[in-house]
Amino acid sequence: MTLTLMCLPYAGAGAGLFRPWQNDPGLPFRLVPVQLPGRDEWFVREPCTTMAEAARECAEQITEAAGSGPYAVFGHSFGALLAHETVRLLAAGGDRLPVRLIVSGAAAPGLPRPRMDGDALDDEAFVARLRSLVGYDHEAWHEPELRELLLPALRADLGIQDRYVPTPGGPLPVPVSVLRGMDDDLVGRADAARWDECTTEGSELVDLPGGHMYFSEDWPLLWKTLGSVLHREA
Repeated sequence: MTLTLMCLPYAGAGAGLFRPWQNDPGLPFRLVPVQLPGRDEWFVREPCTTMAEAARECAEQITEAAGSGPYAVFGHSFGALLAHETVRLLAAGGDRLPVRLIVSGAAAPGLPRPRMDGDALDDEAFVARLRSLVGYDHEAWHEPELRELLLPALRADLGIQDRYVPTPGGPLPVPVSVLRGMDDDLVGRADAARWDECTTEGSELVDLPGGHMYFSEDWPLLWKTLGSVLHREA
């Protein structure tokens, strides 16, 4: 049976981030993008304001899309924290759990992380601070009309991350794979390795070339890496 990979977006992004790859015949898994309010076809819905609310949205979609087959959950940066909280919510509800949690570009939950404090910043300052923190620029941030559309969801997600406190509970009974760009100045390798504390089933740390947004320059390498990580679960 084909394994399904549930992909959670990073801050400000939506399911459209992954849809160009959804029907790629070269992928060794079925890819299911998970959507959040305030973006793409859900643009008219208000963005979530808490991690718990966002996790509920993701858990509902994952439960419906997974069916009876094996699945894994992947998230990058904000999406990694959201993936962890979503799996924790599934576990608390007695739902079927993923065969693996794959987190990317994120320090383990509970560790200090740089804050955006975006409420005090106008759009220009907000984008400038984000560029400085992430070491990444997006062409849409330079277009006032596009920026006006994109920033509400981005501000909402990063506000959630600033306020994030991990849900209490022990380690998850799900193996964890941790992906990290070797030149990521935002997430140190030691902090990424601490995801090992979040599982009773073991973890691995996979280094990839690039910075915090390493996959933005080589999506095929990301899918190849994920295929290798998930091959053992097939």
